[in-house]
Amino acid sequence: MHAPASYDAHEAPRAYGDEAKTRERILDAAHVAQGDRVLDVGCGTGTLAIAATRRVGEGGTVVGVDASAKMIEFARAKALHESSSVTFARAPAHALPFPEARFDVVLCALALHHVSEPARTQAIAEMRRVLAQGGRIVIVEFGRPIGLRAFLRPLALLRALRAPKFLDAAATALREGGFADVTSGSLGVTTLGYARALR
Repeated sequence: MHAPASYDAHEAPRAYGDEAKTRERILDAAHVAQGDRVLDVGCGTGTLAIAATRRVGEGGTVVGVDASAKMIEFARAKALHESSSVTFARAPAHALPFPEARFDVVLCALALHHVSEPARTQAIAEMRRVLAQGGRIVIVEFGRPIGLRAFLRPLALLRALRAPKFLDAAATALREGGFADVTSGSLGVTTLGYARALR
């Protein structure tokens, strides 16, 4: 979690499969559109947040937060290299430094299972707090293996042996956290799925 270069080179591709396609499917699942205000919680090296800036355009904003100072430093350098307007800040998921109803969309990809209780419950509450009424949240977690490619990626498959525990836990946490219209779905690649809900 604290070796950003290693994560970009090895961890993310092995977990995501076709990473670029998966990022777009995550943004599709969250219905990220022009003008949206987006928060990426547990943003890691910032790849998803940077991709979101291309969706929201000049009229929108994207902020990424992560508890790791090294990840945030790496993400800022990546955004600078790609001339991205995304803003990054160091913050834990359970203590988001933003006012209520600040964002239209909250994303949390492969981060929630790293947060143990009681911080996980508080993180869900914080994500709900910073969402505007009617805002969307999408949590991405490991689910059931899909397709042959999943079995060719040992790390992702190993984590998926716990499936659907991570994804089911995310959906349950959203329901218990007061979110509405909680649904789950597959991202169509390797072992990843999403839980989506409304504020």
